[in-house]
Amino acid sequence: MTSQTFFFIFIPILAIILLALNLILAPHNPYQEKDSAFECGFHSFLGQNRSEFSISFFIFALLFLLFDLEILLVYPYIVSAYVNGIFGLIIMLLFFLVLTLGFAFELGKNALSIESRQVHYIK
Repeated sequence: MTSQTFFFIFIPILAIILLALNLILAPHNPYQEKDSAFECGFHSFLGQNRSEFSISFFIFALLFLLFDLEILLVYPYIVSAYVNGIFGLIIMLLFFLVLTLGFAFELGKNALSIESRQVHYIK
């Protein structure tokens, strides 16, 4: 049996076993709101209705995603570093230079600062 055949057999069996264990061992506490169909006209919970949401959270998340995905772009170079030579090293250094300049620009524009609306009491 090859490893590929083993995984095509093993993975679905493992998934079915884990789903069955979840169904057997997980607590089931249904209630009326949980079983009801979701509608856009539902009654909101106290204090959780639509309120202003700062766009800076979205900007922060997008910047995190950008810098997190750059690891995926560096990984192929790391794997083949012995074959790339000096040309690959220069390309990676230029890539990191552009990322560093972009990060410095974001810090300069205060894109990573999120203003808090919490009230601070001074005693």
